[in-house]
Amino acid sequence: MTAVPLARALVAEAIGTFALVFAGAGAVMVDAKTHALGHVGVAITFGLVIMAMIYAVGHISGAHFNAAVTFAFALTRHFPWRRALGYWSARLVGALTAAALLRGSLGNIAHVGVTLPSGSQGQSFVWELVMTAFLMFVVLAVATDTRAVGEAAAIAIGGTIGLDAMFGGPISGASMNPMRSLGPALVSGNLHALWLYIVAPLAGASAGGLAYQFVRGEQPRPAELVGHTGVSKDEAA
Repeated sequence: MTAVPLARALVAEAIGTFALVFAGAGAVMVDAKTHALGHVGVAITFGLVIMAMIYAVGHISGAHFNAAVTFAFALTRHFPWRRALGYWSARLVGALTAAALLRGSLGNIAHVGVTLPSGSQGQSFVWELVMTAFLMFVVLAVATDTRAVGEAAAIAIGGTIGLDAMFGGPISGASMNPMRSLGPALVSGNLHALWLYIVAPLAGASAGGLAYQFVRGEQPRPAELVGHTGVSKDEAA
C-alpha cells in the first residue's frame, strides 16, 4: 500500500463507493419500480457489490468504502488519521456521483434509495449501531489478524453486509455506512433522520473495532496502512 500513490488509492475508494451506491441504492430503486428484486434481492445486491469491489481494489486502497470503517481503523491504530480525510472525501464524491446518475436515469424513485427508519429514530439508531458493530468486528478480524482467514475477507465482509441487510433492512434500512446514506439523501433532498445514519455507524464501528481489539488479546500495531479489507495474511503480517 505504501508504494501506491495516494491519488490512485483515493480513486479506487471513489470507484468502490460509486459501485456500492449505484448497485445498492439502485437495487432499492429498481425494486420500487419493478418489484422484481424483493427485500432479499436488495440485501444480496449490497453484499455482492461489496464483495466484488474488495476483490477488485482491496490491494490498492484497502477497500474500506465506508467512513465508519476508516474511523474505527484509525481509532484502533490500524490506519493513520492523516489519510482519513482524503478517504472520506473520495467516498463522498463517489457516492454523490452514483446518486446523481441514478436520479438522472430513473428519477427520484424511492428518494434515490435513501435509507429511512421504519419506526422511531431511536429504534433505528440502536439497530444501526449494533449492525455496524457486527460488521466492524468481522472486518477487523479478517483484515488485521494473521490468525483469521484473510484470503476470504471479501466473502466474510460481503456476507456480513448481506446478513445485516437481510434482517435489519426492514427496521432501519441497514446502512452501516455514512456515505451510502449521505449520497442519496443529498441528491434526493430527503434529509430525514440523516443524522442517525452518520452517528450510529461511527459509534457502532468504534465499538466493534475496540471489542475485537480486546478479544484478540494483542496490542494494536502502529498506525500504518494495514487497514485493508482485501489483503492476504502474508501482506497483513
